[in-house]
Amino acid sequence: MKLVSWNVNGIRACVNKGFIEYFKEVDADIFCIQESKLQEGQICLEIGEHYHQYWNYAMKKGYSGTAVFTKIKPISVRYGLEEDHEPEGRVITLEFEEFYLVNVYTPNAKRDLTRLAYRLEWEDRFRAYLQQLDSLKPVIICGDLNVAHQEIDLKNPKSNLGNSGFTLEERGKMTELLDAGFIDTFRHFYPDRTDAYSWWSYMPKVRERNVGWRIDYFLASSRLDSSLIDAQIDCHITGSDHCPVILEIAEIKV
Repeated sequence: MKLVSWNVNGIRACVNKGFIEYFKEVDADIFCIQESKLQEGQICLEIGEHYHQYWNYAMKKGYSGTAVFTKIKPISVRYGLEEDHEPEGRVITLEFEEFYLVNVYTPNAKRDLTRLAYRLEWEDRFRAYLQQLDSLKPVIICGDLNVAHQEIDLKNPKSNLGNSGFTLEERGKMTELLDAGFIDTFRHFYPDRTDAYSWWSYMPKVRERNVGWRIDYFLASSRLDSSLIDAQIDCHITGSDHCPVILEIAEIKV
């Protein structure tokens, strides 16, 4: 099974920059996007009738939003965390027979860190939610987690220490999540690979020089380790300031 996750930074703009071509080429069983930045009825994606589409829209126009396109029809679909009303459209959970899939766009702490306290509280609720799901069946989490976990995960760690996405607090929450029983699948396969990034600033020549951050992830319940085949970053794919990340898994046996 192939799963793909991509922060498209506006699906309508991304469609004009090769999204459909990549979507068809990669031929994922499950394809997740973040930052769709639209409301219901604003796009009709021509991705084939064999995909079921699930969208979680933000109330604020042109902001946030997530979606999942899956060849496998889920048993159930849940929007948001717990029973909360979620105005920013950040989480979609699909339940399949052998696992849960959680597509997430984690809140950004903002450049001036004015949203850091909210971000940290959200992280605690999100971790508790994942642990609740994991007590029922294995979980695969994908999306833009808005944090570079370790120094190896961004080009310039020393100059970015304390900046949004690389604060000790945000990195600590990522550690807590992994310690709660989840695997960073890319580092599972490539623990020492450097210069592997999924996001680059739009500033001139930044992407060409690969001055990036790895903030897009596939995480998986630890007991799925024997089902993991590979994790990749499609860094050559443009169309957004992020690139797609990929997880390949074998049949899940639990």
